[in-house]
Amino acid sequence: MPAQSTRPPMPRNARLMLVGVAIDALGVGLVLPFLVIYLHEVRDISLPTVGVLAALPAVVALVLVGPIGILIDRLGPRRVQIAAVVCSGLGALALAAAEGVGVAALAMVLTGVGHAAFWPANQSLVAAVLPSEQRARFFGVSFTLLNAGIGIGGVIGALYVSVDDPSTFTTVYVLDAVSFLGPLLVLSWPLRHVGGPVAVPDHAADGGSYREVLGDPVFRRLLAVVFFSAFVGYGQLEAGWTAYSRVVAEVSTRTIGIAFAVNTAVIVLLQLVVLKAIDGRRRTRVLGLLAIVWAVAWLVMGLAGTVPGTTAAAVLVVVSIGVFALGETLLSPVAPAITNDLASEHLRGRYNAAGSLAFQVAAVAAPTSAGFLIGHDMPVTYVLTLLLGSAAFGVLALRMEPVLPPAANGLHVDAAELGATEGLTAGAPAPAASS
Repeated sequence: MPAQSTRPPMPRNARLMLVGVAIDALGVGLVLPFLVIYLHEVRDISLPTVGVLAALPAVVALVLVGPIGILIDRLGPRRVQIAAVVCSGLGALALAAAEGVGVAALAMVLTGVGHAAFWPANQSLVAAVLPSEQRARFFGVSFTLLNAGIGIGGVIGALYVSVDDPSTFTTVYVLDAVSFLGPLLVLSWPLRHVGGPVAVPDHAADGGSYREVLGDPVFRRLLAVVFFSAFVGYGQLEAGWTAYSRVVAEVSTRTIGIAFAVNTAVIVLLQLVVLKAIDGRRRTRVLGLLAIVWAVAWLVMGLAGTVPGTTAAAVLVVVSIGVFALGETLLSPVAPAITNDLASEHLRGRYNAAGSLAFQVAAVAAPTSAGFLIGHDMPVTYVLTLLLGSAAFGVLALRMEPVLPPAANGLHVDAAELGATEGLTAGAPAPAASS
């Protein structure tokens, strides 16, 4: 049975960070669905060029995420996150003013720098602000606020923008830039005393390096789990799932819009419920359950392709992304919590950056493979690839269980019990949760 405990409320600094997340999410939601429409239909940039521009942030993130991990450890996560927020805000302002390819490319590069730095810095800062036992809850609540803000912002943006009035797009991109002032103010003033650099212990190899991070055998297993979770998860959502739904299942764009609304609604409604349900349970088994949930989502999507262009196909497509959203609520509090529970304090930035790199590699590989398989009329192979990837993800997660420290695996371990388990060998099984 999972341990039962009374959780203390989140400290003030964590609540302030959540306020910043909510404000920023509203701004992101205003513009998130409209990049291609804005650059192509409003700024008259060709679709092939828009495709290249849209890919620039991911390319920049792949190049920079390694060095950014080093900066987080040397400068502290708060300073790096401030730089990330500033770059993202400047990117939004540049997009508002972009009338040609040059300025749009600059905007995408700035956005990529912001994305590359934000997530590893944010997760490292959470670890600096919160004790281990409260981090999973924070990540879950943050994910809920992020989706709620994006959903609300998306509705407002959809009601406001018009391709017949370019100034409406300029306005929402300026508002997106202004929304970054929320987290910037929080990081610059009330959180100014937290998230500084951590001294490197004298015994640290090479003074702390990626060699030490990648020399952690448990973390190497986690990186494989992160890669497969991203490959069969978020890497498919905007590209593979959308392409399959349109090309194979032949559903309308309206159905796809409804499906994404359902995705957001499921996350907002269920995330806090799921957080309570998984509290004290082994995170490896939560990830195993996630693999099953996502396999079901892809199977339902696959069934939609057997009845193309029908109402049944539309229903199955919407159901598939609703089931996928349930899986998202399982992943969001678990994966970053494991990473930060494994990380040494002086290497936390590098640990989070390595996790981000594994995610980014999968985020490039997933849409590429999806485009190839669907584009070459191999939808069955595409669905089988996702099912096999989900199976690999689940097996890797469960095989990590025997070597994962109890606290990193989400078990409530008291101080005496933790001391007794520190001497366990890497292959020893983790003790059961305290009751």
